[in-house]
Amino acid sequence: MKVFILLALALSAVSAEFLKQEHPKDFPRSTKIEGRITNGYPAYEGKAPYTVGLGFSSDAGGWWCGGSIIAHDWVLTAAHCTHDASSVTVYYGATWRTNAQFTHHVGSHEFRQNHNWPHENGNDIALIRTPHVDFWHMVNKVELPSFNDRYNMYDNSWAVACGWGGTYDGSPLPDWLQCVDLQIISNSKCSESYGHLPDGILCVATPDGKSTCSGDSGGPLVLHNGDRLVGVTSFGSSAGCTSGAPAGFTRVTHQLEWIRDNSGVAYY
Repeated sequence: MKVFILLALALSAVSAEFLKQEHPKDFPRSTKIEGRITNGYPAYEGKAPYTVGLGFSSDAGGWWCGGSIIAHDWVLTAAHCTHDASSVTVYYGATWRTNAQFTHHVGSHEFRQNHNWPHENGNDIALIRTPHVDFWHMVNKVELPSFNDRYNMYDNSWAVACGWGGTYDGSPLPDWLQCVDLQIISNSKCSESYGHLPDGILCVATPDGKSTCSGDSGGPLVLHNGDRLVGVTSFGSSAGCTSGAPAGFTRVTHQLEWIRDNSGVAYY
């Protein structure tokens, strides 16, 4: 499945050509272990205990995404990851991609997908209800922003994204969890690349090829200051992960009511 959104803007009768948004899980893959977070750094064990790997299955095949633990029985990810999937294997506490502390297999009846996706940009988000998991230093939840922060745009704040990225097609070797530190930019700055973006999108700069990439879809973007989950990996430029174009996330503060109504998880 590929979802392309082309936003065009005409100013002073001159048409500007903007970049296409493409979901990281749909970026081209090779037969080598690559397509993980680009130009990041290997995570030490326990660095991001809220990060889970998600191995989705469907009648047409399978794909890999990331997700975030937000409660003992809920994982947050992207809607384009859960879409058309029949089930998912959740990998908890993994540093090597498939060498998890434990796994759970969950059917699609436990998926909660935002019904506004893909009709309204900025709603690429989904929940997965899982069996209860106990928390410890290798498996733990990430805090959501509070409702008091729902109008905070976090412009210029620093955050960290983590993920394994891609599947290792043709290789039996595992892939080590990667993280990258990224600075959030204003939507007006991001719109210079993609055209007008709604407030439900959050963007980061990707200098020196540092970015999310294939297979990082649905993974977390967490603030350095306060360790709050502010983004769900949603799209990058079709020009490629290292093109220098901003990377896009679903803005979690714009989904707090939806998350609360579908999972009961909220902070006031």
